[in-house]
This record gives sequence, structure tokens and C-alpha cells, in this order.
Amino acid sequence: MNYLKHLTRDDFSVCLRRLISRRAGAAFAIMIAASVTAFAEDSSRHHAPRRAFQGRIEQSVAVSRDDAAAAVDPNTAQGPGPGPIGPGPGCNLFPAPPSVGAAVGLSYFGPPPSTSNPSLVGPVQQLKTGPVDVTHGTITIPLYLGHMKNGKNVWYILSDVDDAQVATELGLNFSAKLTFAANASRTANLDQNGDLVFDKGTVDFSPVRFIKPGPAGQEFPPTAFQPGSVGDADYSPLVQIQNAGGVIYNAPIVAFDVNASDINFPNGNVDYSKVHDQVLAIDPSNMTVTLNLINGFSFGRPVWYMSMDTSIPLGAAIEHNTYAPLMSALHLGGDDTFSSPIERIFIATNGAEQNACANPQRQGLSADLADGFRPNNVLGGIPTLANDYSPVWDAQLLEWTPDAIAKGFRGQLREEFQILTFVQDGLITGPGGKPFGSAGFSINCAIVLRLL
Repeated sequence: MNYLKHLTRDDFSVCLRRLISRRAGAAFAIMIAASVTAFAEDSSRHHAPRRAFQGRIEQSVAVSRDDAAAAVDPNTAQGPGPGPIGPGPGCNLFPAPPSVGAAVGLSYFGPPPSTSNPSLVGPVQQLKTGPVDVTHGTITIPLYLGHMKNGKNVWYILSDVDDAQVATELGLNFSAKLTFAANASRTANLDQNGDLVFDKGTVDFSPVRFIKPGPAGQEFPPTAFQPGSVGDADYSPLVQIQNAGGVIYNAPIVAFDVNASDINFPNGNVDYSKVHDQVLAIDPSNMTVTLNLINGFSFGRPVWYMSMDTSIPLGAAIEHNTYAPLMSALHLGGDDTFSSPIERIFIATNGAEQNACANPQRQGLSADLADGFRPNNVLGGIPTLANDYSPVWDAQLLEWTPDAIAKGFRGQLREEFQILTFVQDGLITGPGGKPFGSAGFSINCAIVLRLL
């Protein structure tokens, strides 16, 4: 398996420099490492949502996670929580190098198959708008400034779009399913400067996030909770640009009704009463934002994604993201059928949590609420592995049955059809023994990086 050489952090960076480049209207090259530079040039396409800033995207200083990582109680910590590089195999999915157990050094191993075909074994960067820092598990991408009709500032990012050509040009993820999400999208128009003017949809970032877990071993569901940012009834991260072909973008708000000087945190120490909890650094001078990444799986392969919004308050509190009420208008339960805007995400409620991150089988919401690290969710289709990707994920909560646990069958799940088979075999149900299926809420999680 010579392709794994590049999954050491240093060599992984070298590999991805070779892997990820694109030419779409304007030259754009991305290099990934702890300190890297990406150059972004303006697009000439009139239907792009806003001109990307011209110049360098550079992450030269590692941003601080002290507030989240050092908090006595991770369930009351503000900010993104721990990143994907955790202290043990239950909280760190970064693959080992092939030199483990081999008689030769790393230099003898060739490049991964994804260099010739991105659908083969990776790594593969999916969101190509900026550099991924594989040492700290972050991505730094362009920050955009738009306005409400009343002139209030709207600071936002872009991650996905339902137009394949725009996706290629801007380095965004393409999702055909977003075309069916118009009923859950806020609307906007481009002004004479190419900036977005939004009709509705605002976010309040002042709430203090907290969660009070249930008793030990049954931390989920919590007994009390509050998301750290709350949208109004018209807020969804999805935006349909009415005077640019009706294209739908995934454009989460990261700060609202503040000036650049209010959110100038280029080296971290972010004020989370003004900025989205997933932001680790924000630089309005250079128009960049650094976001936390989260561990997960897709068809057995480890991935990193970002989590920005949820359609219910409980999900937003657990996910460290924004409660987006308009997302509740999305049609759920249809998976890959005609007019379905969603893909499925599988979330264990009572996965293994003993010994926290030291447990390689660790997974689930109770584990998350017990130790503060993320639950290792299982995503359905993502670009390069399937055609049914959507950044809007229909949450499928799953529960191991008491009988399966008693027989020692409970383990870390990594693949959609493995889960569906276990449901069919009676090892897994919905929460409380109810039928397995949609839990009735959705999460906005853009895929960023496929590690394998």
C-alpha cells in the first residue's frame, strides 16, 4: 500500500501540493501545510457571488484553541471545541504511514492513486478555496462582505454551489441536490459592485453556548442546552442569487452587523459574542477566515468536514454551530430520490465511550458530551466517491440495542451500508428502540478533505 506514504503530516502536505491545483478562468493554486500560501485571482464571470480578494491567503501563525481545549467543562466552552487531531485513536483519524512494519523507509513509497484519478485512494482536497493546515486540522478560506437591504454588514463564506461550472471555477464543492433547496434558501441580489445584498435572514452571535449532559454513560440526550448563535426565522445558510441565474450557494454567515475593526482576530483569541463558534481566526484586512475541521467517515474512508448550521437548537448546541430555523423547510427522508435536497449523516447516540479518546472504538453523542471531542459521524456520499453529495445532511440518529451491547457487538461504525445492514439485522434502532430513519433535522456540513 505504497500510497500511504503521504499520510504522514509532512509528506501528506507535499503530496497535496501535487494533487490540488485548478485552472478555471483565473489561475488558482493551493498548497497545504502548517504554513502555506494560496493565491486567489478575481473571476471574470458575472454570476460569481462576489469578487474574491486579490492577493495572498497566508496562515503563518498557528491559531489558538486554548479556550476550547483547556476549558474545565467542554460543554460550556465557547468556540469550536477540539480539532480533528485528538490525543488518541478515538479522536484522531489521521492514517499511519506505510513504513510501519515495513523494511524500507518512506522515500521508497510512491504517490497515491488519487494523483491520477481523484476517485481512487487519496488524499484528496474537496474544498479548494484555500489551504488546509494538516498539523492543526483547519482550513483558511476567503471571507466575503455583503449587506442587508438596510445596510447592515453580513460577513459570510462560500463552500458549495449547485452549478458545476461555478464550482470548478471557484474551487467550491458541487452539489446538484442544492437545486431542490430553494424553499429553504434566503434570497439576495448582486449590486453594481458585485457584492450581495440580502433580502432577509440575520444571526445573533451573542448567546453563550452551553450543554448540561445527562448522567454518566447516558450523556445524550442532555438535560439543558443553548446554541452559541441563533438565526432569525428567515435565516438559512443557503442563498439563491436572483439576478445571477438563480444559482444556490452554501453561504453561512460568520459575523453579522459588525465592522471590520470589531472582528479583527487574525491570530485567534476570537470574541465569540460577535463571531461564529467554528471560527479560529478571522482577518477582515486580508479577507480570510480560519475554520475548525471535524473528523468523520464516508464509505469507510476518514474525512474532515466543517459544521456551520443546524435546523434545531439542540443540534446547533452540540455541533458548536448556528441554529438556522429556515433549514426546517427542507424536505427530509427522501435521500437520493427526485427533488431531494439532502444526503444522509449517521450519528450514534450510545456508541462506545469508555476510556474516551484512548478507545479506538469511540463514537457517538454520549462520547462527545462526556469528553468534549467530536462523535466521529458517518457521512453518505461525497464528491469523488458518489454523485449524491449535499452539504445539507439529514440526521439519522442510531442506537445500539441492549442485546447487541451485551454480546460485545458494539463498535465504531464507518460506512453507510454497514449501518443499514446492522439495522436490518436488528443490532441498531432509532433512539429508544423506535424505527430507524430521519430524526427530523438537518446539519450544514461542507466536506473539505478526504484523508484516504
